[in-house]
Amino acid sequence: MKTAVITGANRGIGLALAERLSQQGYRIIGVCRHSSDELNAIAEQVIENIDVTSAEAVTQLQQALADTPIDLLINNAGLLEDNVLGSIDFDSIQRMMDVNAYAPLRVTEALVANLKPGSKVGMITSRMGSIADNTSGGRYGYRASKAALNAFGKSLAEDLKPKEIAVALLHPGYVQTRMVGFGGLIAPQEAADGLVARLDELTLENSGSFWHSNGERLPW
Repeated sequence: MKTAVITGANRGIGLALAERLSQQGYRIIGVCRHSSDELNAIAEQVIENIDVTSAEAVTQLQQALADTPIDLLINNAGLLEDNVLGSIDFDSIQRMMDVNAYAPLRVTEALVANLKPGSKVGMITSRMGSIADNTSGGRYGYRASKAALNAFGKSLAEDLKPKEIAVALLHPGYVQTRMVGFGGLIAPQEAADGLVARLDELTLENSGSFWHSNGERLPW
């Protein structure tokens, strides 16, 4: 049985991914700060009290998974806060960099020893991290953090390719989650279906690519 580790798995896109992958026969390990009844019903293992921005907590995660081979690692935990020119909160930008960019790199590096030839890493990013696609401005911290995540993911793809581990940068779409006040265009389940399809298609040949969950290739 294949094992999937998902951060931020207790709700939203992370929970929908856990549900979808469980249906595909994966053993689910959910990582979160606080679990939910829905995640507890799906996951074979839940590792709680993990703040992915904390080096100490990620070390605890590494220790908890020390003997667990990982077939699929999905870095999903994220944070969205708004920043408007003229009243930019730089502490807010730092929080988003910590959660959206540094944490996925921190978690992936900590769990590299658990990955093996054929394993895959999914980074849940955003098309708002695309510089070429930015025609509306604003969202300074969110855009910058996701652009940084894209850069980290591309470097990971190159560094992990000799180990036969593939990495995808994946935009889920505008999803109806708490992060956006449930005002998105698609349900988490629809986003999860698309994300899982892209991960199924991920190979060493297309590793490091930036995809919309609907299959569209996104510009950097």
